[in-house]
Amino acid sequence: MKKIRTFKTGATRDTAANKPDYRGYLSPLVLHRFGQYMLKHQVQSDGTLRASDNWKRGMPQEEYLSSGLRHILDVWLHLEHHPSLAREDVEEALCAALFNIQGLLHETIKARMK
Repeated sequence: MKKIRTFKTGATRDTAANKPDYRGYLSPLVLHRFGQYMLKHQVQSDGTLRASDNWKRGMPQEEYLSSGLRHILDVWLHLEHHPSLAREDVEEALCAALFNIQGLLHETIKARMK
């Protein structure tokens, strides 16, 4: 039999056991900064605005990997004290790497679900 939690108000819920704790897994600071990065990059080089979920239409995994590695190189250059060789600041590079990792995982999961 499942255990039930009862709150002071009398409201009841089943336990949180074996359920993902997204609040604990994620950082609001990271999500906030990533949101700023994504908003900035919604504006394309020709000045048009793309939809926030445009990336979900799909891109080749190789594109995510190649782009992600370029950004990881920038992160590495910053961490190795060579920021003048990096193309972008470390936060921008980390956000870009996060975007590419997320996109690569998204495409990997979509392919598995077919």
